Amino acid sequence: MVRIGMFLGDRYEILEKIGSGGMAEVFKGKDHKLNRFVAVKVLKDEFVEDKNFVRKFKEEAQAAAALAHPNIVNVYDVGDEQNIFYIVMELVEGITLKTYIEKKGRLTVKEATSIAIQVASGLEIAHNNQIVHRDIKPQNIIISREGKVKVTDFGIAKSVSSNTNTADAMGSVHYTSPEQARGGYSDAKSDIYSLGIVMYEMVTGRVPFDGETTVVVAVKHLQEDIVSPRVYASDVPVSLEHIILKCTEKSPDRRYANVAELIADLKQSLLTPDVNFVKEIVPDGAKTVAITRDEISKIKRETGRIPTAAADEAEAKYAYLDHLNAGDDGFEDDEDYEDDEEYDDDYEDEEYDEDITERRGRKAEKKGGIFGFLKGSDKKKQDPEGEEEDDDEDGGILDPKLEKIMTIGGIVAAVIIVIIFIVIISKVLGFGGSSKKDNNEPQIEDVLDENVEVPNLLGMSYTEAKEELNKLGLGIKLGETRSSDEYEAGQIISQSEESGTEVDKNTTIVVDICGDGEKVTVPDVTGYTQAKAESALKELGLTADVSEVYSDDVAAGKVISTSPAFGKKIDKSSVVKVIVSKGKEEEDEKEIEVPTLTGKTEAKAKELLKAAGLSAGASQDYSDTVEEGSIISQSPEAGKKVTKDTVVKYVVSKGKKNTDVYIGNYSGMSESEATSKAQGKGLKVVVDYEYSSSVSSGLVTRTEPGNGSTVSSGSTLKIWVSKGVEKVNVPDLSGMTASQAQSALSSAGLTLGGTTVGNAASSAGDSNRIYDWSSKGSSVAKGTAINITVYGAYVEPTPTPTPDPGTGGEGGSTQAN
Repeated sequence: MVRIGMFLGDRYEILEKIGSGGMAEVFKGKDHKLNRFVAVKVLKDEFVEDKNFVRKFKEEAQAAAALAHPNIVNVYDVGDEQNIFYIVMELVEGITLKTYIEKKGRLTVKEATSIAIQVASGLEIAHNNQIVHRDIKPQNIIISREGKVKVTDFGIAKSVSSNTNTADAMGSVHYTSPEQARGGYSDAKSDIYSLGIVMYEMVTGRVPFDGETTVVVAVKHLQEDIVSPRVYASDVPVSLEHIILKCTEKSPDRRYANVAELIADLKQSLLTPDVNFVKEIVPDGAKTVAITRDEISKIKRETGRIPTAAADEAEAKYAYLDHLNAGDDGFEDDEDYEDDEEYDDDYEDEEYDEDITERRGRKAEKKGGIFGFLKGSDKKKQDPEGEEEDDDEDGGILDPKLEKIMTIGGIVAAVIIVIIFIVIISKVLGFGGSSKKDNNEPQIEDVLDENVEVPNLLGMSYTEAKEELNKLGLGIKLGETRSSDEYEAGQIISQSEESGTEVDKNTTIVVDICGDGEKVTVPDVTGYTQAKAESALKELGLTADVSEVYSDDVAAGKVISTSPAFGKKIDKSSVVKVIVSKGKEEEDEKEIEVPTLTGKTEAKAKELLKAAGLSAGASQDYSDTVEEGSIISQSPEAGKKVTKDTVVKYVVSKGKKNTDVYIGNYSGMSESEATSKAQGKGLKVVVDYEYSSSVSSGLVTRTEPGNGSTVSSGSTLKIWVSKGVEKVNVPDLSGMTASQAQSALSSAGLTLGGTTVGNAASSAGDSNRIYDWSSKGSSVAKGTAINITVYGAYVEPTPTPTPDPGTGGEGGSTQAN
């Protein structure tokens, strides 16, 4: 059992608990060997005897430990001691992207794009190491206080080469890919789909598919088309819209081939946001595949298979791990440690966690913090059956001691709140000195710095190359020293980025140096002057890479240390880093005049502030008078005297605010729904009605302007509502010919159908005249075909012979005797 104050591995001191989840607890710890704070994730005691859980826990550590990248939460160590299984990770102080979205409603396009690029960069290194995350969601993306974005929780990550079915490890259903929802094989393109959903949520403030149950959401991922993000956020540029839609294609073959292509398009979208450069992929022989009933049943089983109330604890554990929550990170938000909200493991469907917790027989812990403590009468309890009930229902009777403690606690909390309020007011009024941040909200790191072209370094010495790269804002790092027939010893024989390649400023170029195979020992130059140290190294065929730092112990200009250290044997022609003292650092209290920033570009403003020894604090706002990218205002004002490193805040113009509104699609909505939606977009609504043979009565048939149009805010939108099918009376066709009937029916809005020949006409004038027709004397839908029945041809009757009076026979007469 882990206790506060204990040591793990004789190295990691457990300081405090900062989170708890389904299978693990997280503690803040201190690494006494490297003197840094870390996060220690410990498998819960109830699972240590379960080999399957231990295996899953170790697999997570192995998956994450293989990755090292600025945009991935690093895993430093893993171990077990006295039946305690733990993972030591980087401690990131900040908030989850989910919390950040909830605070801001939705993010700006630039913020969302920057975050997406950083997440994609972390995924790229994972995919290059054949690892698929399979649970990308805002809860697993952390924004540090410095604005760095990091991906965490590789709890259900798998090697691409494993070819495993994903049905037993589906991530959060709102972000899961169609192939994961179907229970098929997932690869790197599944992560691209999930990242597309995250981007959608960042720019719109909502997920594209939602429903009452996880099964409903999973089926929507499979069957329903995603609504364009521009419908909910009209300021989303066309390039980002198409990037998101490409990421979230149902078919993996239609998505980006890899994350590198996605990153390239995201960066391009920042430069040309209003240009649709995204290439659509149409696979050969691509077909639309409808989900079958068997697949729907399988989804229901895999997303909803939770143990019954009679299931025992072991069954509940395996169900929790092996199905929807297979990747439970074990982190939940802990109110006692607000800065570590990244350890929140919210799976979006709280019913799952509560259901599993009940079936384990554990009572859900209710935490209220200070405010929950003050509202004691609202606190809930659980009966033995696990159901919650209000204390008020039992008469609201509290234990006298508890009531006294709550009263004292309330007073203490009130005092704390008053103190916090006073501190905030003092900061607002400027009594607390200058602050480098307006609030605790992280400033997202700008990923699109100025690009520079890498020069050709081949044949240069390390010193020459460093000078050349530093001029361009690039860094240099020694890779290895090896022999070469083309270059002389000490010359650069290869570089990590080819000449002519464009890279971001501050990129470090790794170079290899030519050596002749001879080994030399690093001399002891500690205490030497810089010139003497360089000379000593040069005599041995080594190159000095000098950097300066402040030192309270070593006099200015003298060598503090070298790397490699004295006595190490290294290749001749290698580079030795020499650290030279700048002497004691003195506090610079000299007052500096704030330069004029108003009207200048942001790049120029940063340049002026850096030259003056001041810090920049940028924000953005719309302006009708200042062009986009230029400074609207600054604080402190120009000419004011301030001390070194003071933060000068300035507001950068975003140009004129775009008030255009995207109309959206209203077809099939009820009149009230359509009116409410249009008014919510700031549009005026006019309703008219029309008959429709295809749209049911009361539903919208069309709008003017139509779907896809963009209009100014406050414009009028005309909505046409169906009156249903128009009905007309069938005219009297009696005695008409077919051509006359056709004319009469056409005038009534009907058509002539089939003609049937019925009874023979009783007179020549009735021949081919109508005597019967369909729907006689009734009303029918306009356009209905009316069938007619006409008399047949008139046949004259055969004359009856007159008897002959003489003969009595036919044709003669009959003589009487």
